[in-house]
Amino acid sequence: MPAGPVLVVDDHEDLCALVTAVLEREGHRTICAADGRTALRAFFELRPSLVILDVDLPEADGWIVLERIRELSDVPVLMLTGACGELEKVRAFKLGADQYVTKPFSGIELAARVGRLLRRRSDTVDAPAVHDDGFVRIDHARRSVHVAGHAVHLTPLEFRLLTTLVRHRGQVLSRDQLLDLVWGHDGGVGSGDEVRVYIGYVRRKLASVLDHAPIETVRGFGYRYEPPALVAAA
Repeated sequence: MPAGPVLVVDDHEDLCALVTAVLEREGHRTICAADGRTALRAFFELRPSLVILDVDLPEADGWIVLERIRELSDVPVLMLTGACGELEKVRAFKLGADQYVTKPFSGIELAARVGRLLRRRSDTVDAPAVHDDGFVRIDHARRSVHVAGHAVHLTPLEFRLLTTLVRHRGQVLSRDQLLDLVWGHDGGVGSGDEVRVYIGYVRRKLASVLDHAPIETVRGFGYRYEPPALVAAA
């Protein structure tokens, strides 16, 4: 099945034309929407492979659009907006945005970020439908996680972080590697502090079922997923 288009949501026609030109030079199909309601209708009808989303939109703003998308889908969302405050960035990531780029922006950087997000999306789609190592069971189709038989609710970003660690189990992943593999970039809010924060979130949710979480900190290097069966066999 061919990949869906990139949905560009912005009420400025010139900006949409610029983003379209940048992405189509890289071979991406694009479609534009000028308000939140049109964007949501296009999202559910066209099933885009990625969404580029402004915050200040008529009809329904970007926060509402992002929340609606995240209710049913983990499709990559890149915020492209003039809102450059730290609080706006934190809010975007908490709602499930994958990237946050402020205007004015570099076309080369935008194209690179879109390419990374789409490659990460492809890697996720190609992953096994179900992972079960006897401790953590991940059903990618249902976006569900069970730990020792108990359901654990994760946000889309937490889910991507856990699945990335699990896919590389036994391997130490550095902060920069996780920023690239999970967030799709090599820097961001808090200069990488989001990795430490979200590792903490995932650990607490896994440990809420048992008294420990299989995510180790390797000081000076990064983080490693080691389920108990692997630890016992080492």
